[in-house]
Amino acid sequence: MTAPRPPAPPPFPPPTGHVVVALDSFKGSLSARQATAAVARGLRRRGVDVREHPVADGGEGTVDALLSAGFTAVPVTSTDPLGRPVVARYASRDGVAVVELAEASGLGLIADVPVTPDRAAAASTFGTGRVIAAALDAGHRTIVVGLGGSATTDGGTGLLAGLGARLLDAHGTALDATTSPLPSVHAIDRTDLHPQLGEVELIVACDVDNPLLGPHGAAAVYGPQKGADAALVAALDTDLARWADVLAPAAASLPGAGAAGGSGYALLALGARMRRGIDLVLELTGLADQLPGARLVVTGEGRLDHQTLRGKAPAGVAAAARAASTTVVAATGHCTLDRAELAAAGFADAFALTDLEPDVSHCLTHAEPLLERLGERIATTFTDDDTPHDHPSHPITHSTDHA
Repeated sequence: MTAPRPPAPPPFPPPTGHVVVALDSFKGSLSARQATAAVARGLRRRGVDVREHPVADGGEGTVDALLSAGFTAVPVTSTDPLGRPVVARYASRDGVAVVELAEASGLGLIADVPVTPDRAAAASTFGTGRVIAAALDAGHRTIVVGLGGSATTDGGTGLLAGLGARLLDAHGTALDATTSPLPSVHAIDRTDLHPQLGEVELIVACDVDNPLLGPHGAAAVYGPQKGADAALVAALDTDLARWADVLAPAAASLPGAGAAGGSGYALLALGARMRRGIDLVLELTGLADQLPGARLVVTGEGRLDHQTLRGKAPAGVAAAARAASTTVVAATGHCTLDRAELAAAGFADAFALTDLEPDVSHCLTHAEPLLERLGERIATTFTDDDTPHDHPSHPITHSTDHA
């Protein structure tokens, strides 16, 4: 049976109307807000009416994207993955609190500590639990937790302790969870778990479907990225299996349980509902309200590749634009997709920093001015006569690195 042909991208844009710029971050270079603003400046130099709409996929940068959409930042004194003091933020509006796990439990917070198995084993989500508790204390009725960028593989043990649960060792002694208590947990006392947890809607924004355990689980897939060696990966998986028997065995196999080192599992055990991160962020930021009357949408991230098409922010923006019959193009650091793959995903074209500067290291250190130039190129490519001008063809394969 012949597979259905994917819908063709909308035709090139009409000569009037505004342009929506909705970029995710260029990791290692620019935040989503900075990247979006840079492309917007380039477009405005050519007289284009631009609306800036930074996006994220539920992971790092989610709070910043929501602040750009009118949410308010609420600072919380908490702890980082190694138990050191840190001020984390959540985003608040109309009874909805959005907590970004990376704000208190992210890899970036412990970049000053050498990447070793010891660091990976010690990292805890306790600080994220404290941020969620603060949002509950403030009376929010919906709590969204964005997973991504975590330093942890503690199965959410720290997160639950931060919410008031007591984690006990084999002798019934309460454990300190400011660093990971996972190896020693044998029981949980939920008596002091935050009383509002059962009264609110708890949503997890997540773009992976890994289970908690096994070869596709939290330790095996993501542990090495956080510094775990083979021995630690095996030990973590064993400890996570014991933790699953303690907390909620059935939740361990649910899609997304392995996200953020098992934080997804702990939240599922609390009754959370999983949603695709980009869909939730676009809904909360109101992207659909920006599309009527738009002649073009520009979206992108540091690298546009096959992983982008699996629920990352640019794919979500492209789908929303296509549903509104609006042309969408990508602005990226490096593109490995060919024209057929771009068209199948709804992109009319893609513009890469490596079109302008083949040296990837230069793209990383000068991403902002290069994105401004890319914005100008997009503006001049889509001219008033609706005829797109040629520029370097895809795929772009100067390097496997990204900007």
